[in-house]
Amino acid sequence: MAAPRKYGDELRERATRMVIEARRDPATRAGAIPRIAEQLGVHRETLRGWVRQAEIDEGTVAGTTTGDAERIAQLERENRELRRANEILKTASAFFAAAELDRKIK
Repeated sequence: MAAPRKYGDELRERATRMVIEARRDPATRAGAIPRIAEQLGVHRETLRGWVRQAEIDEGTVAGTTTGDAERIAQLERENRELRRANEILKTASAFFAAAELDRKIK
């Protein structure tokens, strides 16, 4: 289960949108993240991470999108589950093979 979030989705979207809009204007581009972070009461590194992920999701910056990261996590969980099931099946197969050999010997 994921940890509770300190900031809501609405605040994150609003702050990200404000930074992206501020960066479009050359007059407000410099220092946009610290200024907006202070206005909204968000730590500047948190806001910087939100903006970076938003830029990745938009395709303006290279990286793993949120959707791709979720899909990768889902596939990794499924892979772990299948490996565990495979180990159980191997153990059961060895157990029954040994039992069959014991019956043939007697």
